[in-house]
Amino acid sequence: MKPLLFRIPKTETESFRVQVDDLPHFYDTLHFHPEWQITLILEGTGTQFVGDNVDRFQPYDMYFLGSNLPHVFRSDAEYYTNNLRAYSISIYFRGDILGENFFDIPETRHLKSLLNEASRGFRIRNKEANDLTVLIESIANKNGFEKLLTFLEILNALSISAEKEYLSGITYQSTQKETDNQRINDIFEFLMRNYEREISLEEVAEIANMTPNAFCRFFKLRTRKTFSAFLNDIRIGHACRMLQAGDTSVLEVCYANGFNNVSNFNRQFKNRTKMTPSAYLRKYDANT
Repeated sequence: MKPLLFRIPKTETESFRVQVDDLPHFYDTLHFHPEWQITLILEGTGTQFVGDNVDRFQPYDMYFLGSNLPHVFRSDAEYYTNNLRAYSISIYFRGDILGENFFDIPETRHLKSLLNEASRGFRIRNKEANDLTVLIESIANKNGFEKLLTFLEILNALSISAEKEYLSGITYQSTQKETDNQRINDIFEFLMRNYEREISLEEVAEIANMTPNAFCRFFKLRTRKTFSAFLNDIRIGHACRMLQAGDTSVLEVCYANGFNNVSNFNRQFKNRTKMTPSAYLRKYDANT
């Protein structure tokens, strides 16, 4: 997916930026930037796109995203119409934050490995507050040297965590060209608003102002996925959310997310979660 180059505001009084987002919904345009990004979701649910990965996000999810890795946290539809809260804390920094060779000295070499791991992006999924989430929350209220020490503590905690889930199957080593941004974001917006119903290839190709064949090539080149696979990723993510809510049957979840038969829904669900919807429901119930 072709993202938008996003420029992180800078000031002369800080070497890295801590940003608190407390909004009705998160920034919803696919984008990238040269800074590394650590984001802790504190309130809000939705769909995350990181590189070629599509999945759900939820409170206490923590993300570490590498330089120039395309991403977006798209809040669920109700955040655009109801009085809800999307709340997160993010840290943005460049690799030379403490000088070109800081991550090459023996005491910080493990942190350089961490930055390399972030090239694909990774997530740590937390069910509740813990030492790491409290540490990230605390940095928003610190300044100067104390703020810098907390930042290094966060990096160290991330480097030794055994809970990392790597996200993108591919890395993005160089800056993307700022072309086709509006087209791909129009497609993205359309899919997020209409995934519950049947969507034809011709319909989405028209959104992109392309022929179906040209659209398929365009979409696969930029997302590394076919259009149908990408759409099913979105649908299965929302199906997981409905199953977790526990107030709808598997059959209802199937048709509410744009699938026209249960066998196809079961197959697509198992392809992405490695279990059937019924098994997923049982596992989720057992863990709550």
